[in-house]
Amino acid sequence: MGFFDKLLKKETKEEQTMANETLNIGIILGSTRQGRVSPQVGKWVKELADQRGDAHYEIVDIADFNLPFFGTTDGTEPGIAAWNEKLASLDGFVFIVQEYNHSITGALKNALDWAREAWNNKAAGIVSYGSTGGARAAEHLRGICGELKIADVRTHPTLSLFTDFENGTVFKPQAFHVEQVNAMLDELLLWSRALKTVR
Repeated sequence: MGFFDKLLKKETKEEQTMANETLNIGIILGSTRQGRVSPQVGKWVKELADQRGDAHYEIVDIADFNLPFFGTTDGTEPGIAAWNEKLASLDGFVFIVQEYNHSITGALKNALDWAREAWNNKAAGIVSYGSTGGARAAEHLRGICGELKIADVRTHPTLSLFTDFENGTVFKPQAFHVEQVNAMLDELLLWSRALKTVR
């Protein structure tokens, strides 16, 4: 067997090993305000994802890390290190995004800014909600993802405050969203596995 044949065989074994590894996907709640509905949406996405049995999914709540405003401290608060460690342990992300004034929340932007390398060469899906399905916030997030070397997938479930929430507070998604979420997760896992070979 020649050198290149051996190399190809080695790469094939490594690819097979990576293909069999369980991916860790974080479902990131993008809001921290009182009365938020993102935990309901995140729980629903996780329940759908867990039914698939194809990765390890977990809720990652920005509020749990008590991140200070970016640029106002020396960056030594324990929550910042814990946030980066959590992101580093993940292979991909699902952002639960709510639209505020045509963009993402300040809390999510702040959390994005407090990490750099932990985001790099990973994939993300977006589930958004708002009066127009959160589409404008999602588009802003895509631009930020590009800067952080996050590959955001195309399929994007959009939830309406008028048809998917009762009185704007109780999440009751329309049935057709299930297919969209699963399609988004299909793309997310493909890209997450591929990008793992880059890191």
